[in-house]
Amino acid sequence: MVRAIRRVTGTGVPVRGDDIDTDQIVPARFLKEVTFDDMGEYAFYDARRDDDGSLNDHPFNEYRGARVLVVNDNFGCGSSREHAPQALLRWGIHGIVGESFAEIFRDNCTALGIPTVTAEPETVTELQNFVESDPDAGIEIDLANERVVFDDTEVGVTADPAMRESLVEGEWDTTALMYQNLDRTRETAASLPYTDS
Repeated sequence: MVRAIRRVTGTGVPVRGDDIDTDQIVPARFLKEVTFDDMGEYAFYDARRDDDGSLNDHPFNEYRGARVLVVNDNFGCGSSREHAPQALLRWGIHGIVGESFAEIFRDNCTALGIPTVTAEPETVTELQNFVESDPDAGIEIDLANERVVFDDTEVGVTADPAMRESLVEGEWDTTALMYQNLDRTRETAASLPYTDS
């Protein structure tokens, strides 16, 4: 059974800046990993370190335990690597609020059960300021009703309709869905002219 994702709650982590690409989220040299198990350690690996390798004041060093990432415009642009949302998920991110997202990044997040919702730039800035002023305060992404709640404030957000439906209806994990419908999957595979049945 695929888990429906209607809401995400938790503390936030603000990462400011437009056009943060997937190479910044997880540097290319870590794509050689055979599994995604350690990807959380590589999230923003270079940005989180000074030249001498010591950890700096990057938000991913300062807001540990956060579940809601708050970003600006065109987040996740660049290469289509699945490793970027894998790294965020394994670091602990379960939902993202941003001004906008690269389409492939957004789709890769959906495939992992991470909702990505968009808000006006002023709203994102307000939310980032809120997180910075009160890092222990909770944020709620209410995907089903397309709203974000923080600091007794409720703001409307937008979710891609297909993403929203697949997460809210619990249809986002295609592998689990195939296992759930194994007989139909086998029938379909057997009917295809290019498979050995």
